[in-house]
Amino acid sequence: MATMVERVLLASPRGYCAGVERAVETVELALEHYGAPIYVRKQIVHNAHVVRELEERGAVFVESESEAPEGATIVFSAHGVAPAVYARADELKLNTIDATCPLVTKVHVQARRYAAAGYTVVLIGHEGHEEVVGTMGEAPESTVLVQSVEDAEALAVPPDAKLAYITQTTLSVDETGEIIAVLRRRFPEIYAPKKEDICYATSNRQWAVKELIGEIGLLLVIGSANSSNSNRLVEVARADGVPAYLIDDETEIDPSWLDGVRVVGVTSGASAPESLVSRVCDWFQALGVERIEPYRMVEEDVTFRLPIELRRELAIAEAQG
Repeated sequence: MATMVERVLLASPRGYCAGVERAVETVELALEHYGAPIYVRKQIVHNAHVVRELEERGAVFVESESEAPEGATIVFSAHGVAPAVYARADELKLNTIDATCPLVTKVHVQARRYAAAGYTVVLIGHEGHEEVVGTMGEAPESTVLVQSVEDAEALAVPPDAKLAYITQTTLSVDETGEIIAVLRRRFPEIYAPKKEDICYATSNRQWAVKELIGEIGLLLVIGSANSSNSNRLVEVARADGVPAYLIDDETEIDPSWLDGVRVVGVTSGASAPESLVSRVCDWFQALGVERIEPYRMVEEDVTFRLPIELRRELAIAEAQG
């Protein structure tokens, strides 16, 4: 197939964030240490390729902790879980390893503290997303979900209510800013987190796309359909008038998207491994595109320690030789 594409520009930063790296490594090390099967509640991260590879190594993904046999080892995903999940896991005598991203844990802690202090907690996020389900489970009686500017405008609370807001970590920076502006206008006394909840990786990847936009005619975002932060990258490009598509891998590229496009941008969501970027680059090379290059280089140096339960187990095993 002939193509007009002359260059492919790779956004930076892209791909794995520290929380995803930690979660995937947790499952890999648990498989090495305990042996298969290791049960994982929900998808460890929202990427079909990652899940499939871990399944091949012996991970068993379940929708609920109650699907794991009594006494089994189960890993909780990077998106976090409600306290009720821990309670059920205890009843089943499960050996739990909590791979919740520390930045999500921070939001859970805020929800508990605000609720305990008598605040109505406004959670900005997407209904049904695992992170939101887990966060709301911290204080369900005190938490109200706001998904849009319209929701913020329509929010009704008693006149004497004390309000505080928190957010899902993988939202659009711009859209969330608009929602917060409405909440602050309507409720000037609303209490805000000391540091914004949208995670560094989500923000960085959105800014990288914004910087790339002026150079490209098309953006391909590598990520799975259920990945919130990947979908936000598509929206960022489209909001600026650049066609953008979410793809799981190179097999989902529609050649018709390239019609009339000379420069293609490629990025990947925070749960997409770099190997998928390499496969997309190979696809373009096979088309005859020779100029595939990074667009600026931004290094992220954030790292998170492994879950305490796993670190403890591995330290004991090492001490025993």
